[in-house]
Amino acid sequence: MIQSSNPMTRRRLIQTAAATAATLPLNPLAAHAEKPRHNRIHQSVSRWCYQKIPLDTLCTAAAAMGLKGIDLLNLDEWEIPKRYGLICTMGYAGGGEINQALNRVENHAAIEAAFRKNIPLAAKAGVPNVITFSGLRAGLSDDEGARNTVAGLKRLKPIAEDNGVTINMELLNSKRDHHDYMCDHTAWGVRVCEEVGSPRIKLLYDIYHMQIMEGDLIATIRTNHQWLGHYHTGGVPGRHELDDTQEVQWAAVMRAIADTGFTGYVAHEFVPTRDPLTSLRQAVDLCDV
Repeated sequence: MIQSSNPMTRRRLIQTAAATAATLPLNPLAAHAEKPRHNRIHQSVSRWCYQKIPLDTLCTAAAAMGLKGIDLLNLDEWEIPKRYGLICTMGYAGGGEINQALNRVENHAAIEAAFRKNIPLAAKAGVPNVITFSGLRAGLSDDEGARNTVAGLKRLKPIAEDNGVTINMELLNSKRDHHDYMCDHTAWGVRVCEEVGSPRIKLLYDIYHMQIMEGDLIATIRTNHQWLGHYHTGGVPGRHELDDTQEVQWAAVMRAIADTGFTGYVAHEFVPTRDPLTSLRQAVDLCDV
């Protein structure tokens, strides 16, 4: 402690201390606050990639980074992001499985029943998107699978339209990760969406998967953006960090998405190999164009 018997010296010390304190942040953590985001790209993060981190902790970190939400949550988790000023940007609502979904008519009744129950709950919880899949070919031709998928989605579209929730069928690669998956090319998915003809039936364009299957990302996004309702990221090859060890030029792809006028969400769906929240923050910075 500083001692002083001179009143003027003491007054100057107090004044100096007060002036110094006024320049410091009220919250010590504020000195490390994230920079403001451009918000041309509304970013989210997929829950399954960070399973070892408690959801509340992930939400806290995501909010601090400027993310808008958490992707791929189950029904009992949809409300949790709201505690942190976030939303569930994509929910599981009973839309089938990767292996068995809309390309077979025997699956339609169960998916419709689940969506009739859960899509109104999604709307109530402020969840803008739910996920579905095509299913595997398993000997089915792409044409027959497309016709079946169109029929199934036409049963679902009134539910989505009435509740203002978008059903997104995911594009996945069949070359490496999901062998025999039918919705493995943008053209097939767009054909289905065009035949269904609803603004609430779109594709989840997974950039990782489509780079593996077809490349030509920016031109594909520009040509088909009206049918792309949601995006996922992931480094190629390996589905790890979005860094200089992989081949996608993420800033360029994000600018292309933003330039289409897209107002939905881009969710990071890579599996980190380093400190997970540091890797996530670096990806968020990279994609903030």
